Amino acid sequence: MLSLEWPLFLLALPLPFLVYRFAPSHKVMQSEVFAPSLMMLAEQKEHAVNKPLIWPMLLAILCWVCLVLAASKPTYVGEPQNITASDRNMMLAVDLSDSMKEEDMEVQGRLVNRLQAVKAVLTHFIEKREGDRLGLILFASKAYVQTPLTFDLNTLQILMDEAAFGLAGRKTAIGDAIGLSVKKLIDLPESNRVLILLTDGQNTAGEIDPLQAAKLAAQAGVKIYTIGIGADELVVQGFFGPRRINPSRDLDEETLTKIAQDTGGQYYRARNLEELGEIYSLLDDLEAIEMEEQSIRPEKSLFHYPLALALIFALLIIVVPQKTWHWLNQILNKTNTKNENSTEKVNV
Repeated sequence: MLSLEWPLFLLALPLPFLVYRFAPSHKVMQSEVFAPSLMMLAEQKEHAVNKPLIWPMLLAILCWVCLVLAASKPTYVGEPQNITASDRNMMLAVDLSDSMKEEDMEVQGRLVNRLQAVKAVLTHFIEKREGDRLGLILFASKAYVQTPLTFDLNTLQILMDEAAFGLAGRKTAIGDAIGLSVKKLIDLPESNRVLILLTDGQNTAGEIDPLQAAKLAAQAGVKIYTIGIGADELVVQGFFGPRRINPSRDLDEETLTKIAQDTGGQYYRARNLEELGEIYSLLDDLEAIEMEEQSIRPEKSLFHYPLALALIFALLIIVVPQKTWHWLNQILNKTNTKNENSTEKVNV
């Protein structure tokens, strides 16, 4: 179905005719010297040259009609389509402290640091969030909003991929990350305030204690899911040969568990990439919200078509030589003359 968003512009269609009909005509001063023979010859020549040209006038009219039509903004409105929206809002808080540099996670057969593993898993998690709003908070010594809640998941993915060590310091401010998340989620419906916090250490910086921040989150109705990332065992080469160490010895699982319990969420342990992926898949089920059906009518703007036609008509008027218009005018006059002669013969 075609519709016009600004149909009042169509009232401008008769404007050129009104200007031609009612605007005062331009008066040309005539010479006081009168030479009958020369004047008659000039008038005949002027009449032959300045005889009204139908084609340029017709193109000018079509050009004006197309411009007015483009200004009225024609739009094609399609048939109603049913869509579903999950209407989920999640803040992702990702740790960028120096401890995330530990290379104890395996991706495609090679060891990578923890941040690279998080990025690899979050890529698939974000791709499946179509219809949801996601936000991204990065934290280390300080916490800051990298991306506010948005439906633009492509931009969020790009900013997540660009996250690098040193952007927010070297330590870990878990409490500040929770407090900032609560501030961004508190204006949303209470059943739709979710924070997924991922870290590999313990709180070593910031102005807010993590447990105090968790109490504020509970009061605000924000549910927090905490994820502790890092392998339990790693083989390293020492002076006396290989030895096993625990690279996650600084992980404060007790605090992370308490934060999740106090806010109605849950704590998860991600020792490798597979467990991290399973955790994010599990979060889909835990935070599933009833799908809401909506109906939309797709719209497509068509104003550029009449605008392009107006440009073509204007170019024809400018580019085509006057001789061509006179030649076309003569052909039209001959055709009309033949038609008139044929009509007279039939009448006789």
